[in-house]
Amino acid sequence: MERSSSEIIAENREYTLFSWSVQGTANPMDMAGGQGCWFWTKDGTRYLDFSSQLINLNVGHQHPRVLEAIKKQVDEMCFAGPSMATEPRGQLGKKLAEVTGLQKSFFTLGGSEANENAIKIARLFTGRDKIITRYRSYHGATMGSMTASGDPRRWPVEPGIPGIVRVFDPYCYRCPFGKTPDSCKRECVSHIEEIIQMEGPHTIAAILVEGITGSNGLLVPPDDYYPKLRALCDKYGILLIDDEVMSGFGRTGKWLATQHYGIKPDIVTCAKGLTSGYMPLGAVIVSSEIAEYFETNMLYGGLTYSSHPVSCAAGVANLAVYEEEHVFENVEQQGEYLATRLEEMKVLHPCVGDVRHIGLFSVLELVKDKQTKEPLAPFNGTSPEMGALAKYLKSRGLYAFSRFNMLWVCPPLIIGREDLEHGLGIIEEGLKIVDSMLEPQLTAADD
Repeated sequence: MERSSSEIIAENREYTLFSWSVQGTANPMDMAGGQGCWFWTKDGTRYLDFSSQLINLNVGHQHPRVLEAIKKQVDEMCFAGPSMATEPRGQLGKKLAEVTGLQKSFFTLGGSEANENAIKIARLFTGRDKIITRYRSYHGATMGSMTASGDPRRWPVEPGIPGIVRVFDPYCYRCPFGKTPDSCKRECVSHIEEIIQMEGPHTIAAILVEGITGSNGLLVPPDDYYPKLRALCDKYGILLIDDEVMSGFGRTGKWLATQHYGIKPDIVTCAKGLTSGYMPLGAVIVSSEIAEYFETNMLYGGLTYSSHPVSCAAGVANLAVYEEEHVFENVEQQGEYLATRLEEMKVLHPCVGDVRHIGLFSVLELVKDKQTKEPLAPFNGTSPEMGALAKYLKSRGLYAFSRFNMLWVCPPLIIGREDLEHGLGIIEEGLKIVDSMLEPQLTAADD
């Protein structure tokens, strides 16, 4: 007997725990299937997936080539221990070396484990303990990666692991140094050098940053930010760890977001777009120097499912789709259109304070007042206006990620112009609702 949406949701609520939720208020949507940029519930309600689920479903739902690779590998061999050499493991490692310019990959099951192991590798290689990270960052939910995050979700797990030192971000719209483009001297980098000196350069193993900050505001740095940060790391012999879990594999139009800035990290961590979410997989990709170190020194790290053959096979096929189906070219084309539309929204809507975008990775930052930049919702909180916007988008069949005072637009990288226009049109209608809710407040302020 076929089960209803309500029965499926009730069973999930009764017997499973939902992440980042007060369980009594969890309100899950049932999901029965998907195709391309769309998914649907058991009762047939369709949604345009404007967040690629968790900004990971880069090639869209149910891509036949990735599915076929998974099925083929399952028929041949479902599992091999992490000490075994397999064909998909070697193929994927070789391809990752090719596209990143680094040397060897240590495979994990996700981004959090990748960052956890990157921290460990950096400490082993350098013999130093401290890791510098940024306040507006998220590196995962395991103890080490959560401590390394600046995201408020770290608060309940503190004190966490020792040795984490945080710095400020290249947040140009709300510059922590009070600068404007005409007065900026890249204090977002120079203050890091001061902190390095205060902490002791000989104690710092690495600086860990997201290529483009993801779920904490999608901060696109100035063009010279990464070259200056790379030079700073080189000056003090500090490793640069580039977390590309969300921004990597075409999301910005290149394999890695940092490739836009002409620099090469010492370590890259990745997951999400590595398999487009079709199988759990993450990776820590290291330079030739680090790889060489572990030829004669123990790598103290291991996972039962490291280098899982089915996950690696999915990764090989997924990366082939990016290249052979010209996905990055589509990101560039649709990204240009998306950028134009977002900039228009910034001009037209009083509630849009800022828009930030690179490729198909973008966010609208919403405010109560453009002059004061007062957020539409407080940090780590929500508001009636944000609630109304989220409710409206869902009612129109648009699935989009919103948090605090921000709304992300991160559709699958295969999206066409028609679907992109459709989703953006719904967002514009939602922004009109927010504008109307703010109008009495703005009028009172003017009076």
